[in-house]
Amino acid sequence: MSTPTPDAAELRTRTRDFLAAHPPHATDPAAFLRARFDAGLAWVHYPEGLGGLAAPRALQQLVDEEMRAAGAPQTNGPETNGIGLGMAAPTILRHGTEEQKRRFLKPLWCAEELWCQLFSEPGAGSDLAGLATRAERDGDDWIVTGQKVWTSSAHVADFAILIARTDPDVPKHQGITYFLCDMHAPGIEVRPLRQITGEAEFNEVFLDRVRIPDAHRLGAEGEGWKIAQTTLNNERVAIGGGTLPREGGHIGLLAAHWRTHPELRTPDLHHRLLAAWAQAEALRLSGQRLRQQLTAGQVGPEGAGMKLGFAQLAQQLTGLGVELMGEEGLLYDDWTQVRPDRVDFLARDAGYRYLRAKGNSIEGGTSEILLNIIAERVLGLPTEPRTDKDAPWKDLPR
Repeated sequence: MSTPTPDAAELRTRTRDFLAAHPPHATDPAAFLRARFDAGLAWVHYPEGLGGLAAPRALQQLVDEEMRAAGAPQTNGPETNGIGLGMAAPTILRHGTEEQKRRFLKPLWCAEELWCQLFSEPGAGSDLAGLATRAERDGDDWIVTGQKVWTSSAHVADFAILIARTDPDVPKHQGITYFLCDMHAPGIEVRPLRQITGEAEFNEVFLDRVRIPDAHRLGAEGEGWKIAQTTLNNERVAIGGGTLPREGGHIGLLAAHWRTHPELRTPDLHHRLLAAWAQAEALRLSGQRLRQQLTAGQVGPEGAGMKLGFAQLAQQLTGLGVELMGEEGLLYDDWTQVRPDRVDFLARDAGYRYLRAKGNSIEGGTSEILLNIIAERVLGLPTEPRTDKDAPWKDLPR
């Protein structure tokens, strides 16, 4: 029998009682996180028994503030398990069976299992529905063969969200099925992809007859494209809809440098910095509005606008940062290939931020694709003609 949904006062009391029973500095961090999940204080808007209390999503901030103030251990969040927390978890919650939810959500939130995303392919990036990775049924298993690319964190991931083609005889959007793939399964090879920054934070992944049990199929066969929309909408919010204070993120770095280096100032840079500050503040407030919409239901195509705005602003701000810092902005760390387990923009120098921001308009959906989504699904404009939408996938040129 479920308990009544707590209000803000009750949730604050519940959080403080939990902290009193599990003193953060005297409790093993892993045990603390598991207990927090079991207490419903992981995702308060999730159902009871799955890390939440069926409370309003907006109350999560209250819990997080109490936890931070007490010095509680944090689940390895967006830096190391952003795909798991921001994309896999909401998709499993919405489309998974009860067994799948109970199997995957707790170790995911506690960062005991890290996740990656096996969606894009060398021939199916912007046209994701054209993917060619095949999954064929073999008794209680599926045998998956193909190649995925641009896979962040594949080299450290334990599981992946994967879409593959299960029926080549129907139109491309209809023949796709969604799976939860064990990244330690035989037949998976992960190779690093070196980026313009010199690092290899993402990879290409080869799947050679990888067996996935049918129990790890998410949703019905052939419904993968519909389920993937849940993932992609949440991905765009995760990338572009983060919580920042005023002058948080890139604009905060620029403003601080401007105030402490008057010798670098010019009228032109002053004007551009003010314009960028206003754009950053507008995007921050738009993010607040989007998060308020999230409290009322599932994320929709509005996340595409936030992600698009984030990518454009990040590139503008990092370019301005290089100019504002003068010769110092040209400095760059040793350009050697490393495979980081997290991406931390703000802790790196201006040169790194400038180069890495170039990827913001590609990852999570290219800016061109997002413009189409906004035009068609938000503004209601006519769709572009598509001659391949109703043709069987096997008949499409590749």
